[in-house]
Amino acid sequence: MRRLFFAALFQQARILWPVISGILVVMICSGVVIGRIEDWRVGETLYFTFVTGLTIGYGDLTPKHLLARALALVIGLSGIVLTGLVAAVSVKALDAADRESRPE
Repeated sequence: MRRLFFAALFQQARILWPVISGILVVMICSGVVIGRIEDWRVGETLYFTFVTGLTIGYGDLTPKHLLARALALVIGLSGIVLTGLVAAVSVKALDAADRESRPE
């Protein structure tokens, strides 16, 4: 069952890879722009991007400028979409593995 799940998961991920990579590019580019606006180091910028994208939001780094705040919203919404896609792909892979493992 596990082997069937991972096979279906990789098949689904291959299909959605352009969408997933596009979302990641939007998140990282937005984070880089925020980092330049706020004058953050690269590490702080990536940290902020992924903490915001994963909707954790510790609040230790917060953008002060209006454009940076708007881009932080873009990162957050992109993170929600990315999380939904990962969940959908996982559920689809579980369903496919379950269908293949059942005898007819």
